Amino acid sequence: MRSLDDMAYKAKDKKAAIGPDIDLDSYSLESATHANVKNLKTIPKEDRERMTLAGLDASEKERAGTYVQRDATAVHSGSNVDGMEIIPIKKALEEIDWIRDYYWKLASVDTDKYTARARLDLQDGYVIRALPGKKITLPAQACLYLEKEGFNQNVHNIIIAEEGSELHIISGCASASHVTRGLHVGISEFYVKKDAKLSFTMIHHWAEDVVVRPRSVGIVEKGGLFLSNYISMKPVKSVQSYPTIYLVGKGAVARSYSLLVGSPGSELDVGGRIYLQAKDTRAEIIARAITNGGNIMSRGDIIGEVPGVRGHLECHGLILNGGIMQAIPELKGLVDGVELSHEAAVGKIAQEEILYLMSRGLTEEEATATIVRGFLSVDIPGLPAPLKAEIDRAVELSQKDVM
Repeated sequence: MRSLDDMAYKAKDKKAAIGPDIDLDSYSLESATHANVKNLKTIPKEDRERMTLAGLDASEKERAGTYVQRDATAVHSGSNVDGMEIIPIKKALEEIDWIRDYYWKLASVDTDKYTARARLDLQDGYVIRALPGKKITLPAQACLYLEKEGFNQNVHNIIIAEEGSELHIISGCASASHVTRGLHVGISEFYVKKDAKLSFTMIHHWAEDVVVRPRSVGIVEKGGLFLSNYISMKPVKSVQSYPTIYLVGKGAVARSYSLLVGSPGSELDVGGRIYLQAKDTRAEIIARAITNGGNIMSRGDIIGEVPGVRGHLECHGLILNGGIMQAIPELKGLVDGVELSHEAAVGKIAQEEILYLMSRGLTEEEATATIVRGFLSVDIPGLPAPLKAEIDRAVELSQKDVM
């Protein structure tokens, strides 16, 4: 049997992934056991501020519930509303029989060495479930926090929007201010049942030498809607993320949005694939990426398998201060009657745009910042106000690093 490190990562579109090969044994799997936290405001101020940068609201005033994990320990978990459950996945596996119907049913253990590591050395993660017919308009929040230097955090998350329900989630990942190096492996499985709506927003706020390996798969049934938002605008060593979504029921819809900033030394290989497998399904993959000296590969793949489906890919990239930007859109129509389109562009800020804004009284730096803000401002339909506010705040916080 091959060792984990012999099982090299292979991108699903058969093109070489960017980012370093990782020696898993160079990261620690041991960490201290952290105490449970009843009130998020009692989390040490410095840690709480770092978590806030990844979308955590310690007051929980506009949150339907919370899950917080520090290293390998789930320190806080609970729902604040009727109709939604939040439970650590290790507890769920011990106490809930039906969770086995969802655990590792979409994601594959043998995808690569990271999925194998997550299975063999599971630490925790969360199950978030909206009950049938329940409309949870406030977002639930989850924070996965790296506190130990050189730690390998392995989590598995299961998100279920039951039939006719509505569920919104902000999942933030962050590291403590003293952490410089670490590895985060996250498996996420999404189930959007008939006529349900799920939005999932991931905000990353890692350290410059952290390696991130998410592996996500989702399935959307008849009339369901899945909105997936990925935001990585802070320095990070390497990210490889290629979620796959299957639209299996008539009229199912998936929309994927990515906002990326590649800082010097960062390597971001981010994209997604959506399979249109039922009549009248629709897919959209939108990416906005800025390299400020980093290396970004933005991928997108839409596969139309039945007549009467529609899909659109869009990737726009800006090169500000060096770096590499690659856009790889792919469309596959397997039968007559599919409608698939794509738009990709990589370039720089037009000098005439800067001069125009300067003529209106802005400095060159202010003009550039205004253009960058507009470039990253993507209209994401269907989001509740608190969730949109968190995305807007993440964009604002990123501008200093971009400039």
